[in-house]
Amino acid sequence: MGSITSPSSSTSPSEKFPRSSLVTIPLSNKKSEPSNGIYAVFSYKEHANDRNVSCVIGRYDPVTNIWSHECLVPGIVENSILKGFAMVSVGTSIYIVGGCIYNVEVRSQVLRYNVITKEWSTCAPLITPRHNFACSVCDNKIYVAGGQSTLDGAMGVSSAEVYDVLLNEWTPLPCMSTVRYKTVGVTRQGKFLVIGGFTGNTMPFMDRCSAEVYDPESQKWDHVRGMWQLDIPPNQIVVIDDKLISSGDCLNAWKGQIETYDEDLNLWYPLRGSIKKNLLSFSCSSNGTNEGQSSEPLERICLTMAAIGSYLYFMAGYRVVGDPSSCCTMSMVHRFDTSAMENQWETFEPVQFEGERELCSHCCVVQHP
Repeated sequence: MGSITSPSSSTSPSEKFPRSSLVTIPLSNKKSEPSNGIYAVFSYKEHANDRNVSCVIGRYDPVTNIWSHECLVPGIVENSILKGFAMVSVGTSIYIVGGCIYNVEVRSQVLRYNVITKEWSTCAPLITPRHNFACSVCDNKIYVAGGQSTLDGAMGVSSAEVYDVLLNEWTPLPCMSTVRYKTVGVTRQGKFLVIGGFTGNTMPFMDRCSAEVYDPESQKWDHVRGMWQLDIPPNQIVVIDDKLISSGDCLNAWKGQIETYDEDLNLWYPLRGSIKKNLLSFSCSSNGTNEGQSSEPLERICLTMAAIGSYLYFMAGYRVVGDPSSCCTMSMVHRFDTSAMENQWETFEPVQFEGERELCSHCCVVQHP
């Protein structure tokens, strides 16, 4: 792997993404995991001059409710945004796999960021450039499948491959039964699941509702019909206690409740106590405080979730609707305890950022030594 000089912090939007949080509050330490960090990639837009600051890695500390700025993702030209990539972790490293830059290219590049040393390096590239694909880690190997390999998005691909982090090598896998893109990848019971997504089959509804399951031992795919049940691709799926967990689809990331999958019945059903019609539980004043100011309506612009122990963390971002020249983004974290019998939901103090902070990918969790 080749090393990359990490971008200077002086060029990063530190004022927009502070190293120290605007607020610090004590959280419930019940079952807390102080060694975990939740990482996500954001872009920023300053409405006054319509300028984008692209692809900043941020870290959320679940113990202190603090967002901190890590660094810029290297190799992204300013005012260009990388989308459709996968972000996963192996050990103390984050891997940014593939993706596309609008009207420029579909990428095969794979970057590695060590959260301890703060160093970037380039890894072996994907065999097939792709974006909007399924990706997950199984037995410390990175599996990818499906996606789109062209910018026009006319057709997806059915190919799959696996990356060995020790050998720095991608190996092709058998193709899935159909092309899939905008699909979700997750690991469960040592197998790689590719769930839902748009397909190129002549019976799209049947395949969009299905899943493909790759078994590394047999090196074969199995086709599971009706596993997703909706003609709309899922937004994100995680695993807690060997159970698949979802909160919505790609059109509506939050559907008012958390759902889990019953393998015997082949059904998704709500988790007890998870119904929360609106993740927005506060109003924001025009100057960022709630003292003597009229509140502004808020519009959720991003939502991703992470699983740590029995907890589900929902990282939400809200745009303050109003004068575009003075737009700000409110960041709020909601936590749901899947093991509690009551009062499962907690909502933590919001943090305000200047400009519009947009989520570029789903988050990943890194456990620090």
